[in-house]
Amino acid sequence: MKTARFIEIEDRFGAHNYHPLDIVIRKAEGVWVEDVEGRRYIDFLAAYSAVNQGHCHPRLLKVLRRQAARCTLTSRAFRNDQLPLFCREISELTGYEKVLPMNSGAEAVETAIKAARKWGYTVKGIPADQAEIVVCADNFHGRTTTIVGFSTEPQYRDGFGPFTPGFKIIPFGDVEALAQAITPNTCAFLVEPIQGEAGIVVPPEGFLARAAALCKEHGVLLIVDEIQSGLGRTGKLFAYEWENVRPDGVIVGKALSGGFYPVSAFLSSREVMDVFKPGDHGSTFGGNPLGMAVAREAIQVLLEEKLIENSARLGPWFMEKLGGLDFPSIETVRGKGLWIGLVLKQKARPYCEALKDAGLLCKETHENVIRFAPPLCITKKELNTALKRVQKVFRKLDGER
Repeated sequence: MKTARFIEIEDRFGAHNYHPLDIVIRKAEGVWVEDVEGRRYIDFLAAYSAVNQGHCHPRLLKVLRRQAARCTLTSRAFRNDQLPLFCREISELTGYEKVLPMNSGAEAVETAIKAARKWGYTVKGIPADQAEIVVCADNFHGRTTTIVGFSTEPQYRDGFGPFTPGFKIIPFGDVEALAQAITPNTCAFLVEPIQGEAGIVVPPEGFLARAAALCKEHGVLLIVDEIQSGLGRTGKLFAYEWENVRPDGVIVGKALSGGFYPVSAFLSSREVMDVFKPGDHGSTFGGNPLGMAVAREAIQVLLEEKLIENSARLGPWFMEKLGGLDFPSIETVRGKGLWIGLVLKQKARPYCEALKDAGLLCKETHENVIRFAPPLCITKKELNTALKRVQKVFRKLDGER
């Protein structure tokens, strides 16, 4: 079937909760994807950072096949031989004492919220049902009804109330506002080290370090959402490492399975995680042997193939090249590692559509920002090819400069 026919079928039978570019992908490898007509494109979205390791990584495919032939699901009613090894390996890598695996990123955020609240009641001594969590404006932590309730994006909230109480919203990067928001009933500050869906927004230097000190002073858990920013995307294992802080809890997902299987997790201390007792929280698929086997290998691929270092090395070079583009539609370039936002003075959608036609796949966010986030296995030669395609599109849409 041709592209138009696939789109027609999806639009007829599928819910219209996304506005994808009109490309139908049938094959992917590394940083390249191919559509149903055989045209090839460089992927500059990496499934919102879920395929940091590159599409269809052969090591992950091998592990997936091997484990799928052995055992895929036991539920948590029984133990399996992959979950203990995953927990040990990610704990040793990150230094966190305990891990609670889930499936989607939103589930991991919900897990962190429940852990923070129960810690607030059982450890900090907050009166029952009075716990508060501070979050930031323009946050994106998922799409559950609890999470969209503390979003500041009107569309995410429209038609889904009533919402869960217990959240305070402050401006992103504003330590003084955080200080004012904290009360004796505050159990946690939930924050993205860099805001992804908001347009790759990097906070003022020192914000996270000052926030960590403030949280420690007031007995508040600092919980960072590293679902998009973590696992090498910014040139460090986690984005919080750029400020040498040690959060009380870390939320991970997306690249944790290299795009092969939904795997997420909440990492924290024994003190926080031990508030959960059997029956308090769970997931039928969370910690399943198939997902755990893939996640174990996905982490090793990041480390052994030095993909984190590649992001740290090539990201600044690519940002510098983008910053040197002289076109009237470009306002600024921002980001960290291979996670870059090209901020425009007008809507970004036409540029993304033109870039698709030129063989480069990226997606707009917050209407006027083009997000560049290729798989971390990308080479300098491939980045240079992408840069030429960006220049070609902007010359066409903005005119020669």
